[in-house]
Amino acid sequence: MNKHTISITVEDQPGVLTRVTTLFRRRGYNIESLSVGVTEDPSQARITIVVPGDDSIIEQVTKQLYKLVDVNKIVDITAEKYVERELVLIKVRADNSIRADVVQIVDIFRGRIVDIGRDTLIIEATGDEGKINAIQDSLRNFGIIELVRTGKIAMIRGNK
Repeated sequence: MNKHTISITVEDQPGVLTRVTTLFRRRGYNIESLSVGVTEDPSQARITIVVPGDDSIIEQVTKQLYKLVDVNKIVDITAEKYVERELVLIKVRADNSIRADVVQIVDIFRGRIVDIGRDTLIIEATGDEGKINAIQDSLRNFGIIELVRTGKIAMIRGNK
């Protein structure tokens, strides 16, 4: 089953996100990633959803989404050339004996250390899904204490 990245531009009003996600829930579709934020127009927000499904399922969902009053535009950007990013914060065990090793891995992935504790580090990294998975895997051996990851955000390249 393919993963589709869908960009939905909506009116920035209370309850819009609930109506959009309820549409997916009612049809039994799982949302793997969800990210919402304002756009260049402060009256609108963009919802980026990653959902598994074949093309017919996505077409059906798109038709249903357009029936919602506050939905302005829907684009399945999966087949387009686009830039995507995720953000992850990872707290790892890092006493003085292994701290240099952790810092070296963070540098390789062009991450940043955003907090230093006596025996822990909090690392911030951004990138596509593959990069985020790779830094998680690389830090797992040190002992991940806590991890939080945003959903994917994406934008089509060029003039589209």
